[in-house]
Amino acid sequence: MTTPEPPLDGRRKDATKNRELLLRAARAAIAEHANASLDTIAQAAGLTRRAVYGHFPDRDALVREVIADGAREFAEMAANATEEDPRLALAHLATELWRASVSVRASVNIAATEQYHAATAQAFEPLRRKLAELTRGGIASGALRGDMSAEVLAMLIEEAAKATLRDQRITAGHTAETAIKVVLSIAGLSWREQDQLLTAHPSVLEAGAR
Repeated sequence: MTTPEPPLDGRRKDATKNRELLLRAARAAIAEHANASLDTIAQAAGLTRRAVYGHFPDRDALVREVIADGAREFAEMAANATEEDPRLALAHLATELWRASVSVRASVNIAATEQYHAATAQAFEPLRRKLAELTRGGIASGALRGDMSAEVLAMLIEEAAKATLRDQRITAGHTAETAIKVVLSIAGLSWREQDQLLTAHPSVLEAGAR
């Protein structure tokens, strides 16, 4: 007796679920090891290598979809950092980056491979534009340190945030408050100023705890 195939809608749902599992596994595996193999990724997703090929023709296509996913996530973060106070906007970005630390680490690791450098640079571009906007406004208003150009300050904030999120000693044992304080320290706020800001706006820390 032939077993009937599941309905088309059911197969589509299964395919969508498997694709999501695969992308999540790829992101996590590459965040740990830049050159994670297709077999490693498939195993982490609980799928066979053959099942992977049902969604992506090769590892390159899978990696590029991870980049695209990250780009969408980073663009949304930048769009949501709408606070008028640049210090709060930076704290908001740091919180969101902390929550997306796996995506950040994966994107940074992927960027180390020359063939993906341009694509990952484009993925980070919305965040870089937002940082440039915030540092220009913050320096002009006196809210952020003014002893360097906005371009240099934005670059230092970006690199400090990436370094923090790539260190598993930090991401495993701390909270989003750590990332916020790193970013605000680079931006020129003393630890007392940071404490006052976060005490006055506890929702920033509450968002990081979700």
